[in-house]
Amino acid sequence: MTEHPLIRLAPGGDRRVKGGHPWAFSNEIAMTPALRALQPGTPVRLEGDDGVKHGVWHFNPHSLIAARRLDGNPAATIDAAWYQRRLAACLALRERLFDAPYYRLVHAEADGLPGLIIDRYGDAVAIQANTAGMDAATPHILAALNALFAPRLVVARNDSAVRKLEGLSESVTALQGEGTATVEESGLSFPVDLLGGQKTGWFFDQRANRAMVARLCRGRTMLDAFCHTGGFGLAAAAAGASEVTLLDRSEHALDHAMQAARLAGFADRVTPLKAEALEHLEKMAASGRKFEVVVADPPAFAKTRKDQPAALRGYGKLARLAAGLVSPEGILFIASCSHHVSPGDFTDAVAWGLHRAKREARLLATVGAGPDHPVHPGLPESAYLKGLLLQLT
Repeated sequence: MTEHPLIRLAPGGDRRVKGGHPWAFSNEIAMTPALRALQPGTPVRLEGDDGVKHGVWHFNPHSLIAARRLDGNPAATIDAAWYQRRLAACLALRERLFDAPYYRLVHAEADGLPGLIIDRYGDAVAIQANTAGMDAATPHILAALNALFAPRLVVARNDSAVRKLEGLSESVTALQGEGTATVEESGLSFPVDLLGGQKTGWFFDQRANRAMVARLCRGRTMLDAFCHTGGFGLAAAAAGASEVTLLDRSEHALDHAMQAARLAGFADRVTPLKAEALEHLEKMAASGRKFEVVVADPPAFAKTRKDQPAALRGYGKLARLAAGLVSPEGILFIASCSHHVSPGDFTDAVAWGLHRAKREARLLATVGAGPDHPVHPGLPESAYLKGLLLQLT
């Protein structure tokens, strides 16, 4: 058994940790020169100044979030066997939730693996290690995945900007295997670019919301703005939408969407449109264009807390423009994936935009991410996804 280095919290610095928070900040730790010399990502034992043991944590002396909880057992050894047990628990839950192997396998703190994201596409896997601890543990994680289901392809999508906060570089690397990946959803097969696509290739968090919107699209016209590879729009087409317009600035993403549409046999009802979404929504509104269902699912408008005011103005503008494109008695689904924007503030911004568009609305549903994106009870801000389903009159 390996005994990990001991780190103590400063006097009074244990309040949040004792309350169940999975992070300890640098100003809550009694830093010493010896601690500052530890390798970022080292597993450590964390104790309060009162001697209370708080388990084993990943430690990075150079990060604002200096410690992240791994295991409540202070005697736990964080080795290859530990990672395999933790990943096996994640796999067992997803296999209870889903019939097919397409899901987020690991969702960071809520799955007891802080800073780690793993998405599964059948026999292909994308890993994103956003902390020094998980970056260093990548060989253990890869070994655990191979022991559990031996993926053909494993890609490290370590190109998230948050890695800079941990002193890590950004890169995208194939760790194992080669070839392409696909995801199956709503009876459709979508090509996934694990090496060059956005994030980890596919947005599993909106799966249930795509199905919810698709049920409202049969026989109706539909606009999927910020469509990426067409998840909302193609689900609508599969459900019987009469006409679907896919709007995105990425030609690469639109090509993947149309490949899926052709494979499904309804490309004749799908029109790809390459443009900056906000700018083109404005042009559409000015031209009087209308759709019976509009989806507006943009990338995060608030990357940091200081971006929040501008983000709220952006969501208000987006709601105003999108509402202007919805035909009477039509449907608007609008979402935010900015965790720095609270659900209440997002709803207020959308309400402001609807008012500016002179549209009355009834709220049909308030939604979040699917169950493969669990939330840590001590980190309510990790419930980042917010969606509003509205009917406009």
